[in-house]
Amino acid sequence: MKISLNWLKDYIDLNESIDEISQTLTNTGLEVEGVEEVEEIKGSLEGLVIGEVKTCGKHPGADKLSLTTVDIGEAELSPIVCGAPNVAAGQKVVVATVGATLYPSEGEPFKIKKAKIRGEVSLGMICAEDEIGLGASHAGIMILDTDLPNGTPAADYFKPTKDTVFEIGLTPNRADAASHFGVARDLKAAFERDTKFPDLSAFQIDNNSRPVEVVVENTEACPRYSGLTISNVKVEESPKWLKAKLNSIGLAPINNVVDVTNYVLHSLGQPMHAFDLNEIKGDKVVVKTLEEGSLFTTLDEKERKLSSKDLMICNAEEGMCIAGVFGGVHSGVKESTTDVFLESAYFSSDFVRNTATRHALKTDASFRYERGTDPRMTVDALKWAALLIKEVAGGEITSEIVDIYPSEIEDVSIQMSYKNINRLIGEALPIEKIHGILNALDIQVSEPTEEGFKVSVPPYRFDVTREADVIEEILRIYGYNNIALSEYSSAEFLANFTTPDKDKIQEKTSLFLSALGMNEIMSNSLTNPEYLSKAGYWKADENVQILNKLSEELGVMRQTIIFSGLEALKYNINRKQPNLKFFEFGRVYKKEGDKYSEQQQLCLFMTGNRSDESWYLEQKPIDFHDLSAVVHKILDKFSVADMDSVPTQSEVFEYGLDISVNGVLLASFGKLKKKVTKVIGVNQDVFFAELNWPKLLKKYGKIPMYKAVSKFPEVRRDLSLVLDKKVQFSEIMDIAKSESKKLVKRINVFSVYEGDSIGEGKKSYALSFILQDENKTLNDKVIDKTMSALMSSFENNLNAIIRK
Repeated sequence: MKISLNWLKDYIDLNESIDEISQTLTNTGLEVEGVEEVEEIKGSLEGLVIGEVKTCGKHPGADKLSLTTVDIGEAELSPIVCGAPNVAAGQKVVVATVGATLYPSEGEPFKIKKAKIRGEVSLGMICAEDEIGLGASHAGIMILDTDLPNGTPAADYFKPTKDTVFEIGLTPNRADAASHFGVARDLKAAFERDTKFPDLSAFQIDNNSRPVEVVVENTEACPRYSGLTISNVKVEESPKWLKAKLNSIGLAPINNVVDVTNYVLHSLGQPMHAFDLNEIKGDKVVVKTLEEGSLFTTLDEKERKLSSKDLMICNAEEGMCIAGVFGGVHSGVKESTTDVFLESAYFSSDFVRNTATRHALKTDASFRYERGTDPRMTVDALKWAALLIKEVAGGEITSEIVDIYPSEIEDVSIQMSYKNINRLIGEALPIEKIHGILNALDIQVSEPTEEGFKVSVPPYRFDVTREADVIEEILRIYGYNNIALSEYSSAEFLANFTTPDKDKIQEKTSLFLSALGMNEIMSNSLTNPEYLSKAGYWKADENVQILNKLSEELGVMRQTIIFSGLEALKYNINRKQPNLKFFEFGRVYKKEGDKYSEQQQLCLFMTGNRSDESWYLEQKPIDFHDLSAVVHKILDKFSVADMDSVPTQSEVFEYGLDISVNGVLLASFGKLKKKVTKVIGVNQDVFFAELNWPKLLKKYGKIPMYKAVSKFPEVRRDLSLVLDKKVQFSEIMDIAKSESKKLVKRINVFSVYEGDSIGEGKKSYALSFILQDENKTLNDKVIDKTMSALMSSFENNLNAIIRK
């Protein structure tokens, strides 16, 4: 749908830039798909001036050419060779100066150059109307009647208009915006200013000499029908302003009467049709359906076979027009028409849609009727069209307004809740803002209470029928972009989505860990209270006691899965199976005062060597990094990102890490202290991980954000640092992030050394730094500056020695 900016300004004051208007329309749901600059006259007469022919004589070398001198406001007269038969001295003419580009009514544009024509210099061109796109005549040059000074730009005389046209991708539900006034209504709410409706105060009935009887037989298909007659009109070409309006949106002018109906249609969204009153037999209009198979010739001179469900506008004897779709070949306005019956009706969208589809006819009128028009607009549109026809075609209004409206279409009443408004929008808007937006959209607010209010929705808003629709209206005017996104965004859906099955997620995770070479164990939730007391890291008063215990060895619910797992390790080790990798989904229990808590955990156990004895694999004991790799693979599987890793706070580990996200602890893992493992009698090193399963489940199914692969290459630089043993790798990471987080993408430790050659209490890290700029290729100067800053920071903050 095309919307002209100049036309739009007839209904609302707009001083904003084109970009701002485009963005506002898009934000309110009227997406601007393109913006085009439209000129009434191609080139807008640039380079053309008004001149005066001072002398005119025969060309010495050509009988049909004249040699003239023309005053175009410069110090010297311009010699111009002219071939027009009507050129003469003393005339005011349009002159195209050297360098000007002309856009003729037909043919390709051409540029005026300094030329010699039959041996005589010609510095310009005296123009005919077709040569500059002002008309079709080429009988001679244009002769102007003006007192404007010579050299005045021709545009000051002809005043060609320029316009900006928005191409709007109108969605099917927004029939209310299928006009310039409809678009202005949205801008009224967005910019908080009034719209201007056409002035109808001059409308009056001149006499009642040509009344027409109107009968609506099918009120379901035509709930409202309005009309009047205008007599003694003169059908001719439309005035310049009307043609310019229609041309701006790509409509070809036809004649002044038909052009008015099209103008009102695109102005107000109300389709109209003008009938030749003298073709209405019996001075009677009947709105009805005809028999199945009836024949009717439409305006395109095609004979069509009608359905018994096609609504027709008929006279006393025959059909004249397919209602809301297409006119008939005989009843339309033509040059000989002197009297007009003007129709402005509200037709059922279902009837028009079915008829238009059945006959494969898509017109501007059917486009709007199919989506729904405003039943309250018919009379106002009729009055305005009548005033415009009188203005451009003369005549007088010769009948009262016929308005058949047996059952008035009422507003839709909807009860609103502030709670639901804030819930669906995701933000609590001020009550005054909510009411202001709705009233600006002609949705009247009434009966306010602390909980909500009631609204009355006008019938032209067919798409607003329930509370959620009204909330959408509030949000699209308030602005989707003005709603702040929470850290964890969510949405409410109209469709039902399957809730992730916790058991299936656990099964998938179990299969994943099994594929990594681990075995699942299932242990008893009852445990020996002696384990906890011997280890010393758990409080006895937090045990959940069993009231009807079978033995003291199974007297409490476990506070930790550690001892259950250690029992399984001991059982296997005692049977000559020392290389073990276990996992368990289990619950732990705790008493805090009078309250009891229960939580499910995923726990991992590793001990022994990485693999069984083999001729092709070197025996290496399991270490902390083996467990860490599995934990991180689980977190990756659950799309956990932006993790914080710190040395573990748990007392059961000799060393380890705690991993959290936004302050929520997800995993603790490390090497268990000997004091803990010896409680069960396990004398091997045991590495243990405890993952918060309920928190992990909340992460499941979260879609990780995709980031496009950079077009610019990575650069690697290596550093060797000698550090104190107590320095953590996380400290190196923190410094690298603070110094150059935009360029340093990854840091990797590819060698660690401890020995006498670097001193006691020291360690050496060999690090690789991957640098990348996502917007350009890094040069040596930037790379060297970044690495120098990193080395300086390591030396100052970590007392590092950079090994050259």
